[in-house]
Amino acid sequence: MALLEKDVVVTTKHGRMPAFAACPDAPGAFPAIIFYMDAPGFREELCNMARRIAKHGYFCLLPDMYYRLGTIRFDLPRRNDPMSAVIRAAMNHLTNADVTDDTAGMLAWLDAQDKVSEGAVGCVGHCMSGRYITTVAARFPSRIAAAASLYGVGIVTDQADSPHLLLDKIRGELYYGFAETDSSVPEHVIPTLRDSLERADAKYKLEVLPGTQHGYCFAERQVFNPMAAEHTWARLFDLWDRNLK
Repeated sequence: MALLEKDVVVTTKHGRMPAFAACPDAPGAFPAIIFYMDAPGFREELCNMARRIAKHGYFCLLPDMYYRLGTIRFDLPRRNDPMSAVIRAAMNHLTNADVTDDTAGMLAWLDAQDKVSEGAVGCVGHCMSGRYITTVAARFPSRIAAAASLYGVGIVTDQADSPHLLLDKIRGELYYGFAETDSSVPEHVIPTLRDSLERADAKYKLEVLPGTQHGYCFAERQVFNPMAAEHTWARLFDLWDRNLK
C-alpha cells in the first residue's frame, strides 16, 4: 500500500513538537493512532513501525517527546553505560502532566487534518510510555477509545500521579503486554495493575508473553522475539479495528 508521509510540527503549550505522520495514500479519512515512543527516543525504527500502522488503514502520528530538550538522537548500535545514563535522564525529564499537555496539542492537531477521521483515537506506548497511554486514556476518556502498553514501566508507582490510580476514569479498551523477564517491572506491578483493572471494571486484556525480554517488539535489538512481536501486532490491530473502525 502506498503511503502519504511527512515530517510535521505539532504546537503544544510548551512549544513546537516535531513529529512524523503517515497514512494510506487513498481517498477518505482514517482513524488516528498516537504512537508514544520508548526511552531511546525518536528514530527511523519507530518511523518504520508507524508506517506499518498506517498500512493497516490508520493515520499514525509519532511525536518526538523529547522536544523540550532540543533535538536528541541516540546512536543505539554504540550504546554503552554513559549513553544509557543520558537516555535515562531524557526519559526522566518527562512527567505524566507534560505528556497530558502534549496530548491535548496532538489531539487538536489531528482534529485539523483532512485525512483523519473525526472522533475516537487509539494509542500505543512502548517502555516508558506505558505510563503515558494509561494516563492519557484517563485524561481524555471521550477521545481515547483503545490504548495499548507494551512492556510498560511506571504504570504502578507510590506517587500521587501513578497512572493505575486513574483506571476508573478510562472508558476505552486497554491492552497490556508484559515481558516474562523485565528488570524494569518489579514483581508487585502486574498483580497490582490487574487488581486495579478489575476493581475499576475496566475493559482490558493483560498478558505476559513467555520467553520474552523487555523490548521484544524491536527488530533491531538482540532481545527481538519475532513470534511475540507478531502476536503483539495482531493484538494491536484487533484492539484498534474493534474500537476505531
